[in-house]
Amino acid sequence: MQATYTMLVLLFIFATPIIYFILAARGGRQIYIRPIAGLAAINEAVGRATEMGRPVLYSTGLSGLDIVGLCSVAILAHVAKMTAKYDLRLIVPVNAYLLYPVAEESVREAYADEGKLDLFRSDDIIYVPGQFPYAAASVGIMHREKVAANFFFGYFAAESLILAEAGNQVGAIQVAGTEDILQIPFFITTCDYVIIGEEYYAATAYLTREPTMLGSLVGQDMGKLTITILVFLLTIFGILSVLFPSTFYSNWILEILRL
Repeated sequence: MQATYTMLVLLFIFATPIIYFILAARGGRQIYIRPIAGLAAINEAVGRATEMGRPVLYSTGLSGLDIVGLCSVAILAHVAKMTAKYDLRLIVPVNAYLLYPVAEESVREAYADEGKLDLFRSDDIIYVPGQFPYAAASVGIMHREKVAANFFFGYFAAESLILAEAGNQVGAIQVAGTEDILQIPFFITTCDYVIIGEEYYAATAYLTREPTMLGSLVGQDMGKLTITILVFLLTIFGILSVLFPSTFYSNWILEILRL
């Protein structure tokens, strides 16, 4: 029973800042998120494509209709708004059939929001099943269209280096983001900017500035900081409990440390 109470207390400590910052953001408070270089580079990449008058390619990798894929689509919507604003062609090869209609509708809405629906080309949202057929098709698009910018956001496997190296060959500026730690080294060596780890999941809040997402993101960081400080203090108290076992808090501290 004591363990249950302890877990409830820890849950409360972690959840409180999340709820607080969500309510604060919804109430109009300005939430600061540190700049993420990879996301800020999206403007630079689209600007370069505009100057060169060449298309932009956005790859969702092998992402399906899951949290990784949905985050990728959210970033895609932001890129699509920028390409629509500057009258650029956006090519989006998609590997998962469930993600395909979501990506297509996201791009369509982005062009419509910018008043450029006439520039939207459904043929540029391309469904290519299979890992290496997808990689081969994407590489072919890069070389045929001479794309000026590549965006790789989502889940990638062995095809990551194939895609990024092909982008290097055509001279495209490349921005990548993935939560797969095995593929991050390949993107780092071949791309201009890489979004690493949790920054990938922060991208949606960073780009959309939606209050609930911003509040949740900052609240989670504060919750992690609180838990880290608590673990540090409990470690100190745990050491003291061993050195001075007669103190009244010894049993309680040792019970928490066993969890």
